[in-house]
Amino acid sequence: MDFNLTGEQSMIKKVMKEFADEVVAPGAVQRDRDKTFPKEIFEQLGQLGILGLPFPEEYGGGGADTICFAIAVEELSRACGSTGITYSAHVSLGGAPLNLFGTEEQKRDYLVPICQGEALGAFGLTEPNAGSDAGGTETEAKLDGGEWVINGSKCFITNASYAKVIPLTAITSRLNEKKEISAIIVPSDADGFSITEPYEKMGLNASNTTELFLENVRVPEENILGKRGEGFKQFLITLDGGRIGIGAMAVGIAQAAYEDALNYAKQRMQFGRSISKNQAIQFKLADMALKIELARNMVYKAAWLKDQEKKFSKEASMCKLYASEICMEVCRDAIQIHGGNGYMREYKVERYLRDAKLLEIGEGTSEVQRMVIAREIGC
Repeated sequence: MDFNLTGEQSMIKKVMKEFADEVVAPGAVQRDRDKTFPKEIFEQLGQLGILGLPFPEEYGGGGADTICFAIAVEELSRACGSTGITYSAHVSLGGAPLNLFGTEEQKRDYLVPICQGEALGAFGLTEPNAGSDAGGTETEAKLDGGEWVINGSKCFITNASYAKVIPLTAITSRLNEKKEISAIIVPSDADGFSITEPYEKMGLNASNTTELFLENVRVPEENILGKRGEGFKQFLITLDGGRIGIGAMAVGIAQAAYEDALNYAKQRMQFGRSISKNQAIQFKLADMALKIELARNMVYKAAWLKDQEKKFSKEASMCKLYASEICMEVCRDAIQIHGGNGYMREYKVERYLRDAKLLEIGEGTSEVQRMVIAREIGC
């Protein structure tokens, strides 16, 4: 068992840490306040070859492993949660389904632009009445003259405003109460396809989150992604990979909160000495460091299992569940260490907490993760 990073992983960590510190972090506070999407940052990530990091080189990707992807997500999220979730969704929700299930032609047409930074990746799954119950999809696609005619809506979709195509799930036939759910690739500029203005959110304000509406949208029959009727299976596989990204994102935000709290505790003077000398504060910081290290190891284990082509559903749920929950705990403690200052927008820790909350909800709520884990352990 070797806990050392490989040469490639160490290089990615160094490059992404420097990029996060020098390019991403300086404007993070203002982007959060102005709700400004980090478009220029993603143009630079495209130029660095990071947008296609874990995808095959033949499609313009970097050919790196999932641990490299997790490292990139963690470092971006440490500097800016909105940038982290945009990148994570771009890869794990936008690019991954195309890479896993797409035909050679679909990969050439749609995955290559994602890897090269010409467009961001997005995936249309969630609906107003089909959140945790993803099988409750009501968006419908019917064949008509060699084309799919799609009607329905999707909500809480990340990156859709910057995507050229969006794979989405739809019912392609019904037999009594049983639905056949398939994934279909839909160009974002198709007639009848509209994307709303971004939501007003609690956190992650600089990320792009929208609703999608489809009214008699027509796409060629060959735009089916993978096999017809396997959409439900495909998005479960996709979500397993996405949960590693959310876990890495949680580690990054928690790391930022911990570092800020540690620095503040060393500088803040009370009763004639820095509060870092108080055992109550020391114990909080020790617990924060412990939780982050455990979460990071769990994320890396899930990523390693994925790269080894071993079963990793349980570990993906575990890393997502644990990392997201300890992230909230670490952010709360970071605010507590800052005292009254932690409640003020002048300090970053309140933003970390607002950004962290989504991680207990997206890619399957904490409750859903516990359901998955319970199923995997044989309950």
